[in-house]
Amino acid sequence: MNRDAFEALVQDALQTVPPAFRQAMENVAIIIEDEPAPDVLHDAGVGPSATLLGLYQGVPLTERSWSMYGNALPDRITLFQGPIERHAGRTRGGLERAIWETLVHEIGHYFGMSEDEIAEVETRYWQRRRQDG
Repeated sequence: MNRDAFEALVQDALQTVPPAFRQAMENVAIIIEDEPAPDVLHDAGVGPSATLLGLYQGVPLTERSWSMYGNALPDRITLFQGPIERHAGRTRGGLERAIWETLVHEIGHYFGMSEDEIAEVETRYWQRRRQDG
């Protein structure tokens, strides 16, 4: 898939994030890269048999001290297009879901959520989506 089409799917996924969360996100850049660099994989503790779909880099809201966070550079949420596409399989629905899950996962880290809390959000969303049709 070309980058423009992938970016459009990321934008669509971002629009499904509840407005309260979207509006609370400040000073966050959402970046798309082809593949994670070897040093990124190493720093994230990702071994050779694992895959990195996305990465949050910054200081989670729950750990910030507003007195020392004044002129900080934007936090970064990076989505890695190649791994997401390989993980998603060949269907558009699979790709949309993989993008959404990766984006929500990294946004969860921005808000300081644990892995369990993020998994619960993902599960509730997909259950609700199945019920809605």
